[in-house]
Amino acid sequence: MRDIRIVLCFLLVLGSRAAWAQPKSLQHDAEHYVLLRQHAQKWSQEDREIDARLADLRAKNGGKSPNIVYILLDDLGFGEIGMPSLDVIRGYSTPNIDRLASEGLSFSRMYTEPTCTPTRAALMTGRYAVRTGTSEAKSIVSGEGLSGWEVTLAEVLSRAGYATVHIGKWHLGDIEESYAVNQGFDYAEHPMHQQGQMGIMNATAELEGLTAGQLRNLRADRFELDKTFRTDPNAMVYGIVGKKGGKVREVNFKAGEVFTQDHYNRMEEAYKNSVLKQLERLSQGDKPFFLQYWPQHPLSFTRSDIEQATTLNGGPIAESIVKVDGWIGEILNKINALGIRENTIVMVMGDNGPFMQYVDRSGQSDRIYRGGKAQHLEGGVRVNAFMRWPAVLKPGSRVQDMLHVSDLYTTFARVAGADKFIPRDRLIDGVDQSPLLFLGETHGRRDYVFVYEGPVLKSIVKQQYKMHVPLPGSNPIGAPIFDLYKNPREDRPQDAILYGVGFGAKFVEMLKRHMAMKQQHPDREPGHDLPYGGIENLRPETKALVESMSAWMKPKKN
Repeated sequence: MRDIRIVLCFLLVLGSRAAWAQPKSLQHDAEHYVLLRQHAQKWSQEDREIDARLADLRAKNGGKSPNIVYILLDDLGFGEIGMPSLDVIRGYSTPNIDRLASEGLSFSRMYTEPTCTPTRAALMTGRYAVRTGTSEAKSIVSGEGLSGWEVTLAEVLSRAGYATVHIGKWHLGDIEESYAVNQGFDYAEHPMHQQGQMGIMNATAELEGLTAGQLRNLRADRFELDKTFRTDPNAMVYGIVGKKGGKVREVNFKAGEVFTQDHYNRMEEAYKNSVLKQLERLSQGDKPFFLQYWPQHPLSFTRSDIEQATTLNGGPIAESIVKVDGWIGEILNKINALGIRENTIVMVMGDNGPFMQYVDRSGQSDRIYRGGKAQHLEGGVRVNAFMRWPAVLKPGSRVQDMLHVSDLYTTFARVAGADKFIPRDRLIDGVDQSPLLFLGETHGRRDYVFVYEGPVLKSIVKQQYKMHVPLPGSNPIGAPIFDLYKNPREDRPQDAILYGVGFGAKFVEMLKRHMAMKQQHPDREPGHDLPYGGIENLRPETKALVESMSAWMKPKKN
């Protein structure tokens, strides 16, 4: 405790002396200020150059900021897309994502959070998911979600005059305040939950051995007193459509209907088609636009709908990756045909590592980095990320600088001229990485990441090194440290003591500073409420599900 108080005092003293700590500046974690003290003058000069270039770009485009099309793919580890030299390992190709990479910039060291919801929360808020209370990926009805107190990227861009649309997976809560149309989007179509509801929680998946315990005809229930213990996925809300300030409706699912793989496939095809229609509509408007497309594919686990494999791999996820790559090709072609290519940012990336529980049968593996979804290992949080912006980015370029998904919040806001709308009353973990876009490799502003599994800090990355956080009460000199260039699979640990005074102890100092800042800015609770509020056409079985929860749940508004 004494150490934390010392660090807090140190930070307060620094804050009273430094220009970057003025109220008009964003509030960042302590580690950012360690870097800023060393690079403030250089970064300030770079910022002036970037501001001038952004002003010139807007002038050339009639005063409009760039359009942003952001595509987030689910559960894809590093090396699964956009790297054609690895096709021989994957047993499939992604030619359209390869094309996007060749036409723009490849981010070679992009970090995310370990699972779906945390990554999406970090992107939308610019904050580590643990700070928002959304550090777990909920698979069934929870009565929780992203709080209305958070200020999302869509809200920031809206204030700067952007039209905002979200299509596809959302997975940020099943309560009214967390719906996309209540988090800054003018229009949204999205599933209420996530693809497990359609892709795993169905009869086909259980008969194929992917899940267990759902089908009532496969068990006797004479000792089941609590009939609500097993959630009926067919009673959960399927997908919703709505506009900001308008009514929200469930669509494409009728009372008494049962989920199948066909429902899943039709839903995803419809979302892709909606993206193409929205591009046509948005391109004809006077506003720059932010179109967010988060397909639920390529996750696809059952094999019963594969009539003939098209890949050498043959796994259902591998087959689905190829399908989604084709959809991305359609989107890129549409952008080109609409004549908006030059001033439209298109970004494609994964949200976390592969679903290792289903490797081999799915067609995935951890490949380069060890580990996958839900793990703090590099395989869980390192993903491919590619960006095309012809007006700015050189074709075929790449950067090896470190990024975290939260950086996209601040970077997109900067290039959109919306950074002044980012809130100053909370910690923002995302740092502005626009210098990487305009000035190239070695101009990044991050060399560290704190990696959480749920609410627990599991590892710290600094430069090329990574420390697995020791258990409480254990001596940090024995904590495992990895040189990620020499040991990217994190399977040959070195004790921290071997790094001596060089930086073994520095990781402990980073940990103390980070925890000290969390005392100043405590993690928040997610939003709490009865699920499915504001949906005007709930099915009878869904109403019964909500009523069963109301018997024990007390809604709590943030």
